[in-house]
Parts: sequence; structure tokens; C-alpha cells
Amino acid sequence: MRILFIIPYPPGKAPSQRFRFEQYLDLLTEHGHQYQLAPFLDDATWAILYKPGLAVQKAVGILRGFLRRLLLVLTAVGKYDFVFIHREAAPIGPPVFEWMIAKLLRKPIIYDFDDAIWIPNTSEANKIVAGVKWHHKVDSICRWAYKVSCGNSYLRNYAAQFNPRAVVNPTTIDTEHLHNQVRDQAVPGPLVIGWTGTHSTLKYIEQVVPVLAELEQRYDFEFRVISNQPPELPLRSLRYQAWRKDTEIADLLQFHVGLMPLEDDPWAKGKCAFKALQYMALGEPALVSPVGMNTEVVEDGVNGYVCTTPEEWRSALERLLQNPGLRQTLGKAARATVVDRYSVVSNTQNFLNLFTR
Repeated sequence: MRILFIIPYPPGKAPSQRFRFEQYLDLLTEHGHQYQLAPFLDDATWAILYKPGLAVQKAVGILRGFLRRLLLVLTAVGKYDFVFIHREAAPIGPPVFEWMIAKLLRKPIIYDFDDAIWIPNTSEANKIVAGVKWHHKVDSICRWAYKVSCGNSYLRNYAAQFNPRAVVNPTTIDTEHLHNQVRDQAVPGPLVIGWTGTHSTLKYIEQVVPVLAELEQRYDFEFRVISNQPPELPLRSLRYQAWRKDTEIADLLQFHVGLMPLEDDPWAKGKCAFKALQYMALGEPALVSPVGMNTEVVEDGVNGYVCTTPEEWRSALERLLQNPGLRQTLGKAARATVVDRYSVVSNTQNFLNLFTR
């Protein structure tokens, strides 16, 4: 099969792309398929996208993206057997390109998303374009798609209202070539409670700040945040580390425990437990809020802890801070969970099935 991937960002840059389909590209080749990646944003625009100001340069970069998309649809889409669209063909406006591909060119679309992207989720970074995001286009694209690839059952249930061929294709971890090391919890050294994520999800940390502030009065640990922007939190244990792709795994391996707090709202229900999966793949127990897919991935007291109240967060963290043996036992079970259910190896056939008639 010849497969065209219509994607928002340059390859290798965005986590959603890296862990939903980019890590399967070599496997597509091994199975005799050919593929082409077509990002909307070029490298120059991606480099300034989340920087303050530079409105003219960003607008010019987005205009270039629209022109590339139009040229692609008019001249190249016809050569492909499948068109895989991750999230959307263009970041603003109605689904014109998707309509052209499905209705005019009659190409089968595999529509892929891993967030509740039909719900407006306005932040400081995207508030300028929020009014023209056209969130309700998700329904139409689901209807036009040949199949819909959804990160979890919550997203699949939404898509299934519009398309009976909506399937769960979980966000997965490459446990053989990337997350292929395990944290040794017995190695002496400062204890590190960790969190990783982009600036847009830093707000979720706030609910555990009072717990961490109380614990740092009684225990010696570091609360390390790996992100693309530093947080402003009233914690003396806070250490910020800028995210870097080339040191991503080594940096995450410094954690003893990983946190994934969430707010219980419709947007968070669409989250695919990615932070938890990353921690767990490296043998680190994950502490998560009982929201969305988190409770499918984390089994309380077996491979991590599910925490609802401040007392539950405090109790779970305290047990893990005091007991390296418990961290090791839960971490081993966490790694096994990812390998068995959320790894590239375990999901390969499911992913390849997206491209069958």
C-alpha cells in the first residue's frame, strides 16, 4: 500500500506524532508498504510557534502551510491508497481539505486523534486562533473517514456516533528501542518525584502542590519537572529541567516515581495516560488521578496508585518515599503492563489493520 500521512507538525517534533504513528514507520516498510509524511508546519514555523510575539512570522508560516496543503491535495493525493490524517489537515478553518480528499478524490481516510479535540481547550498560547479552530469539524471528518483511529475507548465511543468503523488504537511505547531501560530503585541517591509534559498541562500539577509542600517538610526529595517551559510553584524541592529529545529517556530515568494528576472534565477524559505509560515503561510507579484512561492503565497498589483526595496522594507518596522495595515491586509490574498491553510490539498488528480493506 502507498500511504500518505497528513500531519500537523514536522516529523520527530511532537509527542502525539512520535508515539501514535512515527514509531511504526519502519514496520510499515518491513511489511511492504510505502509512505510519505506531509506536515502542515515547516521547521521554521514550528521553532517559533509557542514563542511570544512574532505574529507576522507565524501568520506567514501558516499561510505557507495552507498553500502546501492545497498543492498536495491537487497534485499528489491521487497517487496514494490510504490517507492517514492525524488530528486535522489544517489547524484553523472548516475541513475543506478532508472533504476534497474524501468526496472529490474518493480516497479512504484513516482519521487519527488522541485527545477530545472536538472540545474547545483554550490556553494563553492558542487563544488568538481559538475562535477559528472549527472544533465541530471533527464530527464531519469522522463521517467521511474510512476508519477512525482513537487513542482510547472514550474517544472511540464519541467517534462511533458518526462512524461504525471507529477503533481503539492506543498511544504506545517502544519498549525495545527507546524506553528499553529500567530504573533501579535500589541505587542510593536523592529521591526524585517527577512530572513531565508540555506547558499546556502544567496546570494539572497545582492540585498536588499542597501535598508536596507538606511532604518536603518531613522528607528529603526533589520534585523535578521536565517541560518546555518552567513552572512557577511555591516548592523548595522544585527543580526544572528543559525537555530535550536527545536526553529524554536518560532524564526520565532519574525519576523514582512519576505523577499524572488530572482534572475530571470532558477534555481530560480524552487523555491517553501517556505520561503514566512513559514512567511505567521505565519501571517507575505512576501515581494518577482516576480520570479517563488512567484507571485502565494503573491498577491501584499493583503497578502504581490511583489517587483522588489529597490524603490519598499524601499516603501513596509517603509509602513510596519510605520503601525502595515497594517502588521496585510496583515498578516491575508497571513495566510488564506496558510491554503486554501498550507497547509497539503488542499493538503492531492492530496498527497494521488500519490499512486493510
